[in-house]
Amino acid sequence: MKVCVAGGTGLLGRAIVPALINAGHEVAILSRSDPSRDPVDPRATWVRGDVTDPASLVSALRGMDAVVDAVQFPNSPVENPKKGYTFERIDLGGTKNLVDAAKAAGVPRFIGLSGAGAAEDARYHWLRFKWQEEQHIQASGLTWTIFRPSWIYGPRDVSLNRFLGFAKFLPFIPVIGNGKIRLNPLFVDDLAAHVAAAPGRPAAENRLFEIGGPDVLTMDEIIRTALRVRGKKRFLLHQPAALMKLVASVAQFAPGRPLTPDAIDFILMDPIADTASLREVFGLPLTPLAEALATYP
Repeated sequence: MKVCVAGGTGLLGRAIVPALINAGHEVAILSRSDPSRDPVDPRATWVRGDVTDPASLVSALRGMDAVVDAVQFPNSPVENPKKGYTFERIDLGGTKNLVDAAKAAGVPRFIGLSGAGAAEDARYHWLRFKWQEEQHIQASGLTWTIFRPSWIYGPRDVSLNRFLGFAKFLPFIPVIGNGKIRLNPLFVDDLAAHVAAAPGRPAAENRLFEIGGPDVLTMDEIIRTALRVRGKKRFLLHQPAALMKLVASVAQFAPGRPLTPDAIDFILMDPIADTASLREVFGLPLTPLAEALATYP
């Protein structure tokens, strides 16, 4: 199949593109700018398109058999309204534009990436927007598959790798909150493998799947596992969430907008994905945290 990966230059897309190619698909990467400065898989082609600009999408998608929506805004989950980097504009609005363009271009299949915990009445606005994305995809008339990932990590992530970065110059690792939130962290390559297996799999059509790793761990256990795999020993210094939200309320006005109170809430979410239906339909392995971390360069 000819598959277009929107957001193919990001954390998710860079894992999904080679997985699709290795599965035998012909892949085009849709992005706003030429990815030559930070090269992607050379076996893929590149087409210019911006999910916030509907006029740029239809011609870019014409002739494709499937579209994968792996778009994220820069520095997600730290929203920057002045630059237009918000969940509402990029995640919700961008997905709607991409779905509508796929339909107009005659693309029959759409693969969406939502989030564990997405719901109409979810506590946080980004999860409500994810639910609205899902509704638009499902009402499109296209053949669709939607994945709801839990907390995603990989060699290029800016979440788990941030803790490892602290270990390079600090005798401790700062942790927001009490470290007891529970997650089943998802290796980005496992997400990519499932996305690559979805096109042409009848049992995955018009289905929604939660996807997460095989280990349910506390945040402290995740960080300690990462440190152990990297051969480092550091103690964990817990910072009260209320204090960090106060810090973030000031930091959001600093150049580059490094942190916001909403981002603190995002970090402290505990989405545990139920993988029962995923395993039944796909039957693919989910990699334990320590095993995945050991593959990092």
